Amino acid sequence: MDDSIGMKARFKAVRNEAKETRASLYHLTNRCNLRCKGCWFFENEFDEATRELDDISRLEARVKDEAARGINAPLLIGGEPALYLDRIEMFRKYMPKVSVSTNGLRRIPYDGFEDVTIAVSVFGGGPMDDELRAIGPNGKRFAGLLDKALDNYRGDERAGFVFAVSIDGIAYIEDTVRRIRDNGNRLLFNYYSSYDVAGPLRRSGEERLLNVLLELRAMYPETIASHPYYLTALMRGKTAWGTFGYDSCPSVSEAHAENVDRFASGWPALPKFNAYRADMHTLARCCTSGECAKCRDSQAVISWLLVNAKHVLQEDDGLRIWTEVAESYFSQFVWSRYHPRNLSPRASNRAIQ
Repeated sequence: MDDSIGMKARFKAVRNEAKETRASLYHLTNRCNLRCKGCWFFENEFDEATRELDDISRLEARVKDEAARGINAPLLIGGEPALYLDRIEMFRKYMPKVSVSTNGLRRIPYDGFEDVTIAVSVFGGGPMDDELRAIGPNGKRFAGLLDKALDNYRGDERAGFVFAVSIDGIAYIEDTVRRIRDNGNRLLFNYYSSYDVAGPLRRSGEERLLNVLLELRAMYPETIASHPYYLTALMRGKTAWGTFGYDSCPSVSEAHAENVDRFASGWPALPKFNAYRADMHTLARCCTSGECAKCRDSQAVISWLLVNAKHVLQEDDGLRIWTEVAESYFSQFVWSRYHPRNLSPRASNRAIQ
């Protein structure tokens, strides 16, 4: 157990980073240049739920309102946010900790977006990525989507890949990790499942996948940001102190009427968090599809670990575990003091060519 003065100082420092960060999620657009298989946004017809706010002056007013509400870390999703750089710029104008989730097909330029975190999706790895994602809005398939994303963000420290691994794609994981490493980027693991296998068979596959992820994390610690404690919680959907699900998920809209019972459960939630549909007013229930029984979203799971510090701290070596999980989480954001670019003595504002 590490309860040294140094570890306590690290704990306090990263806890302060968490306290200073107030996040909400925004569907920047209903449009997308892909139609990925299993995409919860289109499968649940979120693109038809509201009319997107396309008036830039009205958007500016909404962003200013959200900043006044205390939000400084917007997560911009879609649809595909990279289709609307002017909208990303508007959030950056008023909020210092902008993150964008993108499919990687269209590059977000460096100039003007130097401190924007870019989370690039990968599904399955190897040929599975094209099988699951390389589908245009017209249904036509193409090849080389990951190649294009890697080319767009080669050596770009803003960009980290969110690698949604699957049981069926175990054979492709290590090669994909190497490709991302050799491209000069880092990654974190997410979990992709079609949920058509249940019971002991699925649990056995998840344990096998977890063992692979833990081995790779030990082999490529500079590339894989995901902490082993997080990986275990992600794949099992539980810890020694609780089970991840609707009653405990922290990434739920605090102002949504359907979440009254959730907040009455006693489990902590992200302060001030709301998820807004593309009209920037209508609330979504949570940060993803609202299908809680199916959800193992990476950001929701790691936020669950972070807001439950009091439980983690009760575990053996809990101080070190929670501190390292929090540091690894913030290390994915280029605007954070924990990002490698900001820890490195060579940190600079150089442009990515």
